[in-house]
Amino acid sequence: QVQLVESGGGLVQAGGSLRLSCAASGVTFSQYTMGWFRQAPGKEREFAAVIRWTGSDTYYASFVTGRFTISRDVAKNTVYLQMNNLKPEDTAVYYCAAERWGSVPGMMTDYDYWGQGTQVTVSS
Repeated sequence: QVQLVESGGGLVQAGGSLRLSCAASGVTFSQYTMGWFRQAPGKEREFAAVIRWTGSDTYYASFVTGRFTISRDVAKNTVYLQMNNLKPEDTAVYYCAAERWGSVPGMMTDYDYWGQGTQVTVSS
């Protein structure tokens, strides 16, 4: 059974930092492209960052503008999203997703598995 479990969300002041984690189980992690997405209240889910299954390619949404960094630890079957200089508009539920042999940047609809999400709230 495949599971993606996000953690690390919380409440932070504007300008602060958070590191999200997504632990995967039930998959051969090294075969999966891992993405981070977010969904703000009343808005559609949108792409934030992705790391290719090779670990060699990453891609970010334009709103990231150098503030977020995606990385992974294959030994721990975990993908991370380091978020710095957070803004109130970054408030959303953040989801990780996995796509086997996925391309970068790829399409949201191509992802095979999704986590349940972790809430990030940035206060002004």
